[in-house]
Amino acid sequence: MRRRPSVPRQIQPDPRHQNVMVAKFINYLMDGGKKTTASKVLYDAFDILTKQTKDPLEVFDQAIKNVMPAVEVRSKRVGGANYQVPREVRGERKISLAFRWIIAAAKKKKGKPMAEKMAQELLEASQNAGDAVKKRMDTHRMADANKAFAHFRW
Repeated sequence: MRRRPSVPRQIQPDPRHQNVMVAKFINYLMDGGKKTTASKVLYDAFDILTKQTKDPLEVFDQAIKNVMPAVEVRSKRVGGANYQVPREVRGERKISLAFRWIIAAAKKKKGKPMAEKMAQELLEASQNAGDAVKKRMDTHRMADANKAFAHFRW
């Protein structure tokens, strides 16, 4: 066990938009330590969104808010049986799940450059549509279906 609580690191805002959430998203998008490539993909997606809408940061923020889950299910073993117990999601985990789901939904699309796929997924998520929002709805539906096991919460 830890002797004292871990101290979360302070992330510097991204250079172009001076936004910490965008910097965090770039870090989640980064693959194999290639931060320049990840930031280029996101900034190109923002450029595409600028042509389609007015403000890409507004679309980005709305997309993150629409994808963040409120509840999730966690497995709990009780007397030889595994139950899916619905639980509320903590603030930091909400953001990380939203990031992961948006990136996974964009990667799943085929036949376009990553920047176009990311722009399309962010736009759909900001309008409460798309695969990432569908994932959130499935998670909420699963938690709602397992409400009977909420008393097993730990």
